[in-house]
Amino acid sequence: MTKQVFQLIKNEVRRQKETLMMIPSENYASRAVLKALGSAFQNKYAEGYPGRRYYQGQKFVDEVENLTIKLAKRLFGVPRVNVQAYSGSPANAAVYFALLDPGDKIMGPGLLSGGHLTHGHPKITFSGKYFNSVQYQVGEDGLFDYEKIERQALKERPKIIIAGTTSYSRTLDFAYFGKIADRVGAYLMADIAHIVALVIAGVHPSPVPYADVITTTTHKSLRGPRGAMILTTRKGLLKDRDLAKKINRAVFPGLQGGPHENNIAAIAVALEEAGQKDFKQYARQIVNNASCLSGELANLGFSLVSGGTDNHLMVIDLRNKNIDGKRAALLLEEAGIIVNANSIPHDPRPPLVPSGIRLGTPALTTRGMKEEQMVQIARWIGAVISGQTNPGKIKQKVEELTKKFPAPGLG
Repeated sequence: MTKQVFQLIKNEVRRQKETLMMIPSENYASRAVLKALGSAFQNKYAEGYPGRRYYQGQKFVDEVENLTIKLAKRLFGVPRVNVQAYSGSPANAAVYFALLDPGDKIMGPGLLSGGHLTHGHPKITFSGKYFNSVQYQVGEDGLFDYEKIERQALKERPKIIIAGTTSYSRTLDFAYFGKIADRVGAYLMADIAHIVALVIAGVHPSPVPYADVITTTTHKSLRGPRGAMILTTRKGLLKDRDLAKKINRAVFPGLQGGPHENNIAAIAVALEEAGQKDFKQYARQIVNNASCLSGELANLGFSLVSGGTDNHLMVIDLRNKNIDGKRAALLLEEAGIIVNANSIPHDPRPPLVPSGIRLGTPALTTRGMKEEQMVQIARWIGAVISGQTNPGKIKQKVEELTKKFPAPGLG
């Protein structure tokens, strides 16, 4: 059985090397991040926080967690950070658990408008079941109308407003969201899981001056392990001096037991990497690549939601191509191009067979690809979806391209 597991690992390594990973939430962690993730910290149980643990043997656990917090504070310019949340959804849940009572009203972006399930999607999620969720939506142009969102917030008076998306291709106006939250007396939670690298590099506006609390995953564009952080801002502490304490108590003992200290060690490595000069170049290239890719796809007759992108991703409305998103994603996978089927705003099709696909450039950029490669990839996508070329022939070309751009961390 062990041999079988390790063979599956080898198979996955080969798949990641030989394909174009274009799902916006996927990336390549460095060898250093992977080494920390597989370290002896995996063996240690560490309920509690640095200096206040329930078990003994915590000297180095405390040091690595304090180091991770220090690095995050420095990168984001915030006074308090929790690095123990297991991933993005638990991080969002911890904020709600800290600041809300069951039945309180929350207001976040709808799923079809680029929001996440944890932003209050009704009925089937904890955030929609245990809280009174109202959701704001994009217009027919695929863009948020901030004046309309403000009117909705003034009418609904939510206790928390969520600003953050997973498939919105335009710049979020955190300053306007902050103004709305202040007008209605709500907490503003910014979920920057997708755009965290762009925020660190200054190629997307930061929510730090405007939000009370910020959540982010540590993988995706940050290229760390699959963890999360919860940042408490100075504005948040001015509004509620116990805000960070409430969040810490919500994470532990409210929602979790012992933190995954090997994961936290790997977050520290990723944060240190994010503080280097080349990280800013990487983040800028993500945006440049996405802009080039979206422009070339538009030239090929693809309809892009919102008309293009300002960040790392784009959503293609495939209705004018007479193919659904699931079928398109499967065909592209046969060609070695990995995207995901995705709903479009006001999608007439069901979520499992939606009208669009979502794709992005972080992982390609990590491999060193630039605009020249984006043009070629767009043409391959066009050839596959139009049926002009057999996916197998494109796959051969994809494998030739990936050999020229080795995947970091995979040897």
